[in-house]
Amino acid sequence: MQTNDCLRRLRYILDLNDNRMIRVCAEGGLTVSREVVSRWLKRDDDEDFLLLEDVEFSKFLNGLIVLQRGPSDRQTPPPEEKLSNNAIFRKIKIAFNLDAEAILETLALADFKISKHELSAFFRKVGHRQYRKCKDQILRNFLKGLQIKHYESRQQAART
Repeated sequence: MQTNDCLRRLRYILDLNDNRMIRVCAEGGLTVSREVVSRWLKRDDDEDFLLLEDVEFSKFLNGLIVLQRGPSDRQTPPPEEKLSNNAIFRKIKIAFNLDAEAILETLALADFKISKHELSAFFRKVGHRQYRKCKDQILRNFLKGLQIKHYESRQQAART
């Protein structure tokens, strides 16, 4: 899945404005301007579109983990040069502090069902005999489920 698409979805899920996006990047060790953030969020066919590199997206996700869960005693992991869907999925799982059951419920919100064993295969180390690559469809449905979940919680908060 393209990093820019994941970024757009996460921005919508968390209702992040440009200043907050810049802050998330800064928490991950990436200094960006509002113009750069705006260009990352453009449609792929827009002439001002700027491709979000894997290392930049990795820093964004590291910053998201810090902002969602708070600072850690541990050192922030170095950003990955090349991000797979598995790594993106893992970082989002960590940022939102989700266990397997919560992920399965989130996928179910997007009408997508997999078993707990299939899910655990995505979080194994590359080379492990049970490791499976996370396909775009699974990551896309997970983000869709997160969007539904967070939209509903924002709607409930607005009603109260």
